[in-house]
Amino acid sequence: MKYRKLGKSNLEVSEISLGCWTMGGPNWNEGIPVGWSDVDENEIREAIFFALDQGVNHFDNADIYGNGKAERMLAKILGPRNKDVIIATKVGWFRGTAEHAYEPQHIRHQCEQSLINLKRDYIDLYYFHHGNFGDNDSYLDDAIDTMNRLREEGKIRLIGQSAYKHEDFIKLIPKVKPDVIQSYASALDDRFIREGTPTQKLCVENQISFVAFGPLGQGILLGKYSKDNPPIFGPGDHRARSERFKPEYLSLVEPKIEKLKSKFGSDLESLARAALQYVLYHNTVACVIPGFRNLHQVKVNLSAKDKPLTDEEFIFIREVFADMQK
Repeated sequence: MKYRKLGKSNLEVSEISLGCWTMGGPNWNEGIPVGWSDVDENEIREAIFFALDQGVNHFDNADIYGNGKAERMLAKILGPRNKDVIIATKVGWFRGTAEHAYEPQHIRHQCEQSLINLKRDYIDLYYFHHGNFGDNDSYLDDAIDTMNRLREEGKIRLIGQSAYKHEDFIKLIPKVKPDVIQSYASALDDRFIREGTPTQKLCVENQISFVAFGPLGQGILLGKYSKDNPPIFGPGDHRARSERFKPEYLSLVEPKIEKLKSKFGSDLESLARAALQYVLYHNTVACVIPGFRNLHQVKVNLSAKDKPLTDEEFIFIREVFADMQK
C-alpha cells in the first residue's frame, strides 16, 4: 500500500482508505433520507480487519452517519488498534437542538461526543461537513475560532473543510485555512481535482490535500446498475432521491462503462482499478475513501492498490467521460 501526506502535516494516509457512511445504516435528517440500507456489523468487522492487514490506516466518519452509530461501531471493531490508525470525522449536518450546526457550543459538544463515540482523546482530522455557515456567513468567524481552539486544546490535530461547489472552496479556504478539503471526485465528475480548475489551484497554492469520496460513483462505475432495471432503495437511503440512479442518467453512462470494459476488462477488480486509480492520478489527491458493506467490496477496492494508471490509460478514461464533466 502506498501512502500520501495530508497537507503540510506529517500524517500519511493509505491511498485507498475507507469511508464509513454505510456503517450508519438508514437515517433521516430533518425528514430527509441521509443514510444507507442497513449493514451487518459482523460483515463490517471482517472487512475492516482485512483492510487493516492490507495496510489501510485511514477511516472517514461523521456525526450524522447513523447519528453516532458509525463512530461507535468503528471504535468497537478497531478495539486496541484504534490508536494505530488515522480517524477523520465531521460536524455540520446534525444540528440537534441548536439553531445552526455551526454554533460554537454545538461544534464543541459534537466534538466531545465524537471523542466519546470513537473512544479517543483526539480526532486526527475534523471537518466542517459543508459550506453553509448561515445567512451572510454569520456563524463563520466564531466557528473557525472554535475549531482553532479545539486544535490548541489537543482535541483535534488537523482541520478539514468539506463542500460541494467551487464557490464555497474559493470563499472558505482563505478563511478556514484547512489542512485538507473533501468532496466528491470520480471519472463521472472530476471538477475539484482536474488540473487548472479553481479548487485544484487553491490546493496547490496552499499545500492542501484533497480527500475524494464517491470515487466509484457509488457503484455506477462498476457497472452495477442498469437503465432497464433501475435500483430501488429502502427507507432512509439517500440514493432514492439521487438522479444518478434514474434510467435517464444510467442510459448515458452504460455505453461508457462498456468502453471501460473493452479497455480494462469486465471484472469488478479491473473496473475498480480504472475508477480508483483515475482519481489517484491527480497530484492534489491524498486518498480515495470508497464506502463498503462487506469483505468482498473491500477486497475489490484494495485489489486496485499499487496499480497506477499509465498516462495513456488515464487519458483514455478522461476522454470517455469528457462530455460529462462540468
